[in-house]
Amino acid sequence: MAHISSTKEIPVAGAIPKHIAIIMDGNGRWATKRFLPRVAGHVKGVEAVRGIVEACVSRGVSYLTLFAFSSENWRRPAEEVSLLMRLFVTALEKEVAKMHANNIRLKVVGDLTRFDAQLQKMIKKAETKTADNRGLTVTICANYGGRWDIVQAFNHLQEQLQAAGKAGQAINEDQLGAHLAMAYAPEPDLFIRTGGETRISNFLLWQLAYSELHFTDTFWPDFDAAALDAAILSYQARERRFGQTSAQVSKQSSRPESD
Repeated sequence: MAHISSTKEIPVAGAIPKHIAIIMDGNGRWATKRFLPRVAGHVKGVEAVRGIVEACVSRGVSYLTLFAFSSENWRRPAEEVSLLMRLFVTALEKEVAKMHANNIRLKVVGDLTRFDAQLQKMIKKAETKTADNRGLTVTICANYGGRWDIVQAFNHLQEQLQAAGKAGQAINEDQLGAHLAMAYAPEPDLFIRTGGETRISNFLLWQLAYSELHFTDTFWPDFDAAALDAAILSYQARERRFGQTSAQVSKQSSRPESD
């Protein structure tokens, strides 16, 4: 069952974001700046993931979503793409047991059909192993694109309606949202992009509609718990109104819980 849109319920001011989504940008530039091959940046980036997962657990974040490989990344040099695939396999081999031991659930979303059979099998095994964990949910977006997500959701919904003899009927946001790749999670409260770029780059286009955006010049390999805390502090200082006025939000936040 899909979670309701985050825009329907205003969170408590100053709360830790329930769901943080991150574009992990700058691995290659981090390496180039140090006269290292780009692979060194990607390897260091995997270490940064480990640190941020631990930081999210200790801070009480419920969902962490990481943009690891976009549908556009296939355009990169073949050697780099091959390396990223090998890193993905290595990370699954090394990290899944640790995640399971720490009650972390792992999900991988995207068009996985382009990955080789071995990697697809490893992904399915990792998801199954951690499926019943109730701590932090870590989602890796791999061969993912926001436009792809909306199109595949629409196609799946149409197939469902056709099977029910309701083909051609009008659909609403809740119906379509239930078929998005991350229908199991609430929409992100906080979106972070490292590496100095200030765009969303086809990431969670539907889900980021009302997320708070935080951009930092810090390259992903250098993004640590302190940098995460800075992003969370920025988020906590903002007023999320979802179309309402400040006066309305203030009135709701001061209303007794028994109301």
